[in-house]
Amino acid sequence: MGDEPIVQTADLSHRFGNRVALDKVNLAVAPGLIFALLGPNGSGKTTLFRILTTLLQPQKGMATVGGADVFAERALVRRRLGIVFQHPSLDKKLSVRENILLQGSLYGLSGPRLKSIGRELLYRFGLLDRAGDRVETLSGGLQRRVELAKCLLHRPQVVVLDEPSTGLDPGARADLMQMLRELRNEDGVTCLLTTHLMEEAEKCDRVAVFDRGRLIACDSPAILKSTLGGEVITVRAKNADHFAEAVRRRLSVGATVADGVVYIDSDKGHEFVSTLVSMFRDEIESVTVGRPTLDDVFLHLTGHRLWDGAPGKEGSHATN
Repeated sequence: MGDEPIVQTADLSHRFGNRVALDKVNLAVAPGLIFALLGPNGSGKTTLFRILTTLLQPQKGMATVGGADVFAERALVRRRLGIVFQHPSLDKKLSVRENILLQGSLYGLSGPRLKSIGRELLYRFGLLDRAGDRVETLSGGLQRRVELAKCLLHRPQVVVLDEPSTGLDPGARADLMQMLRELRNEDGVTCLLTTHLMEEAEKCDRVAVFDRGRLIACDSPAILKSTLGGEVITVRAKNADHFAEAVRRRLSVGATVADGVVYIDSDKGHEFVSTLVSMFRDEIESVTVGRPTLDDVFLHLTGHRLWDGAPGKEGSHATN
């Protein structure tokens, strides 16, 4: 593949009734990255997941995986993908080993070769001693390991994960990200995941930010955060809207209001706080200064917090 994108879309658009789920999305994912699609419910990331995994035919534009068209070459795309769905696709009444063998048979694997690959993956993900256990007896984190092992049986180029941390505790989430880093570093596998968790996106190599069907930013977490300057000032005021307007007018700086809190970007936050307090002492209830986060980036780009921006559940015709 060289330097060609392993996953690519061009003017990709899709609607559910009157609601735009994807609006001319142009995305290029380089090989060998952990790549996050970040956005709230209704932002378009799950619709994109369904199109890339050949579950949904795009209405306009194109999408490819490993150079293969997701609609015209669906069988080829499916062989290049390993998929971990948001909700487990394991048979909980079967053992870990039986789930692995069943999945391998769907890809034409059998006999000693399938057993050898399966044993290698179980060992790799620390599951060998649980191979004979029913899946229903495993913790959520261990079940996610089985899902990941299962999707790697046919040696895919790309692993696509839909909200992989759903239902996992913080330790299991960290464990999952470590396994994805090993896949990237040791096997060169591209990992593409959808998420609404800022801390998960922070750990990825690149982040594509979606809002209301549009791709609004795409870069490394560090570069995205650098666009805000040095620090973010958070102010709770007696009247947030009035305070923000006064700051914009009198100090000629940007001030965004979300959830009754005012956010101000500044290259010299600690120095700027002194100015704020001296000018608006009677209006300010509290003020803090911190380094920018992806949450701050999303607010800056969209004018609302991640959890405020969902017009409705993606793909749900009841919300169109």
